[in-house]
Amino acid sequence: MPDRQRADARRNYTRILAVAKEEVAANGAGASLEQIARTAGVGSATVRRHFPTRRALLEAVSRDWIEALCVRAQDLTGRDDSRNALLEWLSEVIAYGVSVRGLAAALAYDGARADLVENSCSAALEEAAGPLLRHAVQDGTVATGVTVGDLITLVVGIVLATEHNPDPATRADELFRLAVAGLSPQP
Repeated sequence: MPDRQRADARRNYTRILAVAKEEVAANGAGASLEQIARTAGVGSATVRRHFPTRRALLEAVSRDWIEALCVRAQDLTGRDDSRNALLEWLSEVIAYGVSVRGLAAALAYDGARADLVENSCSAALEEAAGPLLRHAVQDGTVATGVTVGDLITLVVGIVLATEHNPDPATRADELFRLAVAGLSPQP
């Protein structure tokens, strides 16, 4: 939100964002923009002026969580066991994705529009986790050619696939462990 906005516009933005956080927490990424507008006491045009797309709204709602995950990636960078540091961070991204409704949708690329619309949430995580992945690749514990974008896509897929499971956190963790271990039997 630009600092040069009028005071009433800043208040509207703040109120809309607070209501949107509650609505997304209750109803996920499909939260009704019209309901957000009604609850915030503004018109739907005001919501769309501040958040022109659903993605913009989800990104704003998820900003604090994304920042926390970025800080966590930085904290884990430089650990002796680079693979475990990367896996620990990815597990935390999954845990946030399961517990914070709407976060996986905010991280997901927008299909055919992925080349046209930058996903600021994923871009922030890619930048923050880049050093984690580079260390693991340099140490030979993660295959070359893997990108943070690949890993975020995997995490988003796991979170979205398990969101309606009776115990989504446990199921998401199981699927993540399967993806990490692969399908081959362990010796």
